[in-house]
Amino acid sequence: MSDKGDKTITVLVERRVMHPIYKKYIRKSKKYAAHDETNSRKTGDIVSIIECAPISKRKRWTLVEKAAETKAAKPAKKTAK
Repeated sequence: MSDKGDKTITVLVERRVMHPIYKKYIRKSKKYAAHDETNSRKTGDIVSIIECAPISKRKRWTLVEKAAETKAAKPAKKTAK
C-alpha cells in the first residue's frame, strides 16, 4: 500500500492463479486507487476496500477499514569481533 497522494491510497492486490498450460501457480497483481478521507493509513498497512461511485478519473474504490498494521523492520546491529 502507498499513501503518497492527498486522501488517496494505492492498494496492491495479489492473487495466485494456475497457468492453463503449465499447471503451475503464478502471482498476478493489480493496483487500485482508493479514497481515504482521513489520511490515516500509512505505507505497509493491510486494508479492506469496497467499490463505490467514481470519485475521480482513477478512484472507484473507498477504504472500509484497516485490517492490520505491519511493524517496521528493526535495523540489524553490528557487533565488533
